[in-house]
Amino acid sequence: MKKLIYIANARIPTEKAHGIQIMKMCEAFGVQGIEVELVLPRRLNSIRENQFDYYGVKKTFKITKLPTLDFIALGLGQFGFFAETLIFLIASKIYLLFKNYDILYTRELLAGLFLKDIVLEIHSLPSSETSLPNFLLQKIWQKAKAILVLTSFIKNELVARGVPADKILVLPDAVDLEKFDIKISKEEARRKLNLPQDKKIILYTGSFYLYDWKGVDVLLKTAEEFGTDFLFLLVGGSENEIKEIKNKFKAENILLIGHKPYAEIPYYLKSADVLVLPNKSGHAMSELYSSPLKLFEYMASGRPIIASDLPSLRKILTEKEAMFFKPDDSTDLALKIKEIVANPNLADQISQNARQKVQNYTWSNRAQRAIEFAMK
Repeated sequence: MKKLIYIANARIPTEKAHGIQIMKMCEAFGVQGIEVELVLPRRLNSIRENQFDYYGVKKTFKITKLPTLDFIALGLGQFGFFAETLIFLIASKIYLLFKNYDILYTRELLAGLFLKDIVLEIHSLPSSETSLPNFLLQKIWQKAKAILVLTSFIKNELVARGVPADKILVLPDAVDLEKFDIKISKEEARRKLNLPQDKKIILYTGSFYLYDWKGVDVLLKTAEEFGTDFLFLLVGGSENEIKEIKNKFKAENILLIGHKPYAEIPYYLKSADVLVLPNKSGHAMSELYSSPLKLFEYMASGRPIIASDLPSLRKILTEKEAMFFKPDDSTDLALKIKEIVANPNLADQISQNARQKVQNYTWSNRAQRAIEFAMK
């Protein structure tokens, strides 16, 4: 049996999407018949629930936590995270001296400075990474036996920097169809979540990051153009984000809900009339690098999607599977919401097309492609 070790400098469980991605990939690797070990730093965590229960993930792999200094808990910001990353990677290098494995998998860019023959998954090329000296980046990419990226835009940029194209596989994110294509009606989902039956629910899930590229502020501004027969429901914010939004946006048709266990998200999606991806323009992460988990979860839910007209989202969606609006334009988003609500046949058509298309974007398929590419 092949053995894969996944090195991840992450607090898991976490409210952030990377925790879902890491756990689902490990589960999927295990389903492929591979012995999988996820290696994490030991950190303070306010989430007490077991990792497998929190994400609803099957125990197809083991988790090992290495001792490290939790500088993040001390409030040292980016410096603390950088220092902890270095300490964790040194601890991982020592730990691996006593382990046998066939594949060393990671999302940690700096792992290439400590480990060799890694399978490196790259989700972006933000300034925090590109600020590294070019010779260090070249060393990291050289040490990687395979590089997996979310979008072709990332691949093209890496190739332009001298990374061989045949070393890079474009591998978008994925979804667990069994968990998100649940057989429950909109009315039943609303009863389960204690949501009103008599309103049109416009839903966004995920981290809020107000005024950042996720575009939550665009959606909130859109809510001002609707009455109380519509409910703009946002699920996944922190206490501080919710407080900040409530101080700025006073519309009565906005409902903000904090972080929810991952297993509850499919019910929120099923409760909606429209799902919105309001990513903003002008940010490389939003326009080029992003492959949002929520996109694939939305597609699996069978509810109509309205998305910003951006290249990153166009790589997956077309007009057959979604309705697009002008990025950053709350008025155009409002027009598209009104159009889709007034046209149930169109809403049903694009919903079913999206659900059919997402059948190809499963974690199992993603893990299989990653293994085949890594072992070639």
